[in-house]
Amino acid sequence: MSGAQPEKPKGRQGKAACALLLATSMLALLRPAPLHAQETELRGEVPESAILSDQQRKARQLVLAAQGQQQPADAAQDDTQPRTYLPASAGAVPDDTGTDAATASIFDPPQAYDDTSTADPTTPKPRRRPSTGGRTAADQDKTKADAKAADKAKKKKTTAATTDTTGAVTDGSDTAATDQEAANRRALTIDSAERQKLDPGAERTAAIEGLNKKAEDDPFAATGVRWGSFTIRPTIEQGLTATTNGDSSSAGTSALLSETALRFSAVSDWRENSATVDGYGLFRETVSGYPVHDGQGRIEGQFNMDLDNELRAIAKLGYEAVPETASSPNAIAGVSTQPLRQTIDGSLGIEKAVGKMQYTLTGAVSHDFYGDAKLSDGTSLSQKDQDSTLYTATLRTGYEISPALTPFTEVELGRRLYDQRIDNEGFERSSTRFGARAGLQLDMGEKLSGEFSAGWLREAIDDNSLEPISGATVNADLKWSPERGTTIGLTGKTTVETTTTAGESGDILYSGRLTAERQIRANLTGNAALGLDWRDYIGIDGHDRILSAEAGLTWWLNRYAGLTSRVRTEKLTSNLPGRDYTANSIYLGVKVQR
Repeated sequence: MSGAQPEKPKGRQGKAACALLLATSMLALLRPAPLHAQETELRGEVPESAILSDQQRKARQLVLAAQGQQQPADAAQDDTQPRTYLPASAGAVPDDTGTDAATASIFDPPQAYDDTSTADPTTPKPRRRPSTGGRTAADQDKTKADAKAADKAKKKKTTAATTDTTGAVTDGSDTAATDQEAANRRALTIDSAERQKLDPGAERTAAIEGLNKKAEDDPFAATGVRWGSFTIRPTIEQGLTATTNGDSSSAGTSALLSETALRFSAVSDWRENSATVDGYGLFRETVSGYPVHDGQGRIEGQFNMDLDNELRAIAKLGYEAVPETASSPNAIAGVSTQPLRQTIDGSLGIEKAVGKMQYTLTGAVSHDFYGDAKLSDGTSLSQKDQDSTLYTATLRTGYEISPALTPFTEVELGRRLYDQRIDNEGFERSSTRFGARAGLQLDMGEKLSGEFSAGWLREAIDDNSLEPISGATVNADLKWSPERGTTIGLTGKTTVETTTTAGESGDILYSGRLTAERQIRANLTGNAALGLDWRDYIGIDGHDRILSAEAGLTWWLNRYAGLTSRVRTEKLTSNLPGRDYTANSIYLGVKVQR
């Protein structure tokens, strides 16, 4: 408490004076408020000391003096200065004033606040002169204690906020500087944040050269040439082959051969249906050594078309020209050039799915016709009695266990007709075919796809003196990719080979190939193959076994040209006389693609 205390009146005069002062104060308090206070709408609570008139303030002082209380010194100064009205709306008064709003006196003015508080520095707040506003000593002490506690909490928050990323804490003396820096830092408003999201120029766009480009799966694959609605990918390969057996025969000797290989593929880009065309041509000429002059090739096209009622049509057409090999059972001994066998084949299949059941009906036609064989003396020998046509119809029924597994069964009926009903040796070679097989179709995407099957095939010849050609059949066409860049393939095929040799019906040839291709580097590809052929003769106790192995590398200089090489070995072993041979070769060439 500060200030001198007035002497208290004594006796009846003092009591009368007190009563008079009391009555005057009551009348003053009961007097109506000024007109402007009634007409003006104020926001928030306004302390009574801010709206009291001079007479009311004097009466309040007399009442306090009569009750023995002392007017604070600051209050006298406040009486001499006009009060400024400050609204109590959000943000105008500090949240933490150190005094409970429910227990504060109506005579207390709004508390002043410290600009270095931990409140949001971006919200402007007016400064006001601190004043006790007529509070008692206990209230002042409580306010000071609350202010000290708030100051300690503020320092703790500031010290925690200034902890660096290494875990060290700054000294408490830097608190004021840190608070000032935080107050001076420009805040990020909601409008500016939204503007940065909406403004396309708010963030700097990276240069075009710096954008990440998707890497090609095979940067050295042929790009192809556009021709109408097809993309054609041609390849030409030219090289030299050094071999120990020029024509893969028991009488063959070493030779240096020039090999030219032409290959192409064409794929349509139609929206609904699709078509593909594939072909190759291989020509060999002797540079030195054993004389070899031959060529072979094939072209095949496939057309897929979707029909109504969930039907799908698949049509194929092909042409092949291959000379009879020296190791073939139909090879003619003592000739300079083996006859050329030409084949025209085609098929039409209809597919339909009913629920999980799948049905496929395929009809196929294949016609073989032979050229004349040229003998060593310059004459020719006709092979017209080998010309024949094979008609077949195959019905496949499958059940889709899952999209990846579809077991199936096949039934095949066929008829082989020779152009010459009775051959030069007097035998009727036409025959009737029947076959059945069961298998599994796989579709696991790039990981594993294809199918394999096993069954039985019988082809009965019209001439009763000739034994029917019958035996087990094995067919497979699988591709497995254990990892990206590696492809392993397994193919198997069963073929019925006819003959016009007197007293012989023909043979069944089982062919199997295991291949592997590995992309060692983007511009280096390796491949390998293992082969096994088994030929079982019908009517005689004979068989052939052919083992082969091959390995090669292709090194691409750029997308259009590369160097290729391969080594190959092949060995035929037979229990028939004059058929064994061994052929080893090495090839080196250049491959060009588009």
